[in-house]
Amino acid sequence: MAGAYSVSQVNAYIKNMFAQDFVLSRISVKGEVSNCKYHTSGHIYFTLKDKTAAISAVMFAGQRRGLSFRLEEGQQVIVKGSVEVYERDGRYQLYAQEISREGIGDLFERFQKLKSQLEEMGMFAPEYKRPIPRFARTVGIVTASTGAAIRDIMNIAARRNPYVQLILYPALVQGEQAKYSIAKGIETLDAMGLDVLIVGRGGGSIEDLWAFNEEMVARAIFACNTPVISAVGHETDVTIADYVADMRAPTPSAAAELAVFDYCQFENQLLGCQEALRKAMDRRLEMRRYQTQQLRLRLQLHDPRRQIRENRQRLADSEEKLRAVMVSRIQADRARTDQMGKKIQDLMEKQAVRDRHRLNLIASRLDGLSPLKKIGGGYGFLTDGRGLPLESVSQVRKGEAIGIRLGDGKITAQVSECFPDRKKPGKQRKEKEDGCQER
Repeated sequence: MAGAYSVSQVNAYIKNMFAQDFVLSRISVKGEVSNCKYHTSGHIYFTLKDKTAAISAVMFAGQRRGLSFRLEEGQQVIVKGSVEVYERDGRYQLYAQEISREGIGDLFERFQKLKSQLEEMGMFAPEYKRPIPRFARTVGIVTASTGAAIRDIMNIAARRNPYVQLILYPALVQGEQAKYSIAKGIETLDAMGLDVLIVGRGGGSIEDLWAFNEEMVARAIFACNTPVISAVGHETDVTIADYVADMRAPTPSAAAELAVFDYCQFENQLLGCQEALRKAMDRRLEMRRYQTQQLRLRLQLHDPRRQIRENRQRLADSEEKLRAVMVSRIQADRARTDQMGKKIQDLMEKQAVRDRHRLNLIASRLDGLSPLKKIGGGYGFLTDGRGLPLESVSQVRKGEAIGIRLGDGKITAQVSECFPDRKKPGKQRKEKEDGCQER
């Protein structure tokens, strides 16, 4: 068809028109920051808006030197840059070169005011936070029935634990009536006695998420007896509901992971615990078996019969040793006795020789002194009437009987006369009438 232009030609033409406009090439725009995203590449994507309109904006990483603060939701800023057409998408946007703060936006101011009020009332206090059940069986969800949040929660719950029951209250999450719908959903599910509630929605601008910054929703969460997980927007989005809830999840998907325990992981943990318990039991049984074996050995060691046998064997060994020692000692004593006996015998023989020699000498002397030998030579041995030897004439009296012993016999005689020898004085009797005369 003649006179038809391609989309690329139209977008290029419009881009050229914007580039030739002096006002759009160097413009300053004032507005409130909304839907601010920091990209991993370093670019900043955000929306600049006022009460009736909005414009998309971007600040590339190379222009970040023109930003002296961190760009956040609700900030009132003045952006200097140019308005150009993004030719691929056919839309225009503000390319920021410098950004300066102007003040705090109306929504952000309302947010800070309500946050301060509720915080003073103690609704954010940690002592009111309830723990989330680890093994929830029923999970209530307050969100839109057609949004991405419910699909993400259902998918993650089915993957983690298909036995958990999900109960959805389809609430409005955006608009003037959203706060009433969310508060009613919280009250309804709380009355059912569920294990945990998830309250939230997917990402959006601060206006889209404003229902979760309403005091009515905050009070409904605070009054709920069921533990509540707040899951509003993306990780960078923070609402009043996040502060009041018992736990904040950065996204609805993260809320599902926090509320629904992983059944497969739970089974693996149970199997691991079972295996650990089995190993512990095996170790305990092995230890008890070893202790029993040790006790059995100790019992055998202290068995009286074994001790008796050992003592009997010990006594037999001691007896054998004692017998051997005694035999050895007897043999040694016998050898010493024999040796000593031989010495004694030698000594006795020598002594006997000496004694015989001495006896011979004494016998010879006795023989020389023997009265019988003298008597045998013509002499006699005189005794008085009492048999006592007479050595002196003074020992007898006249008329006394005396005995004469000769070599071949004995003679009894009577003293008829005594003649003492004056040269040899003998024993004198005391009596005067001895009858013996001196010569």
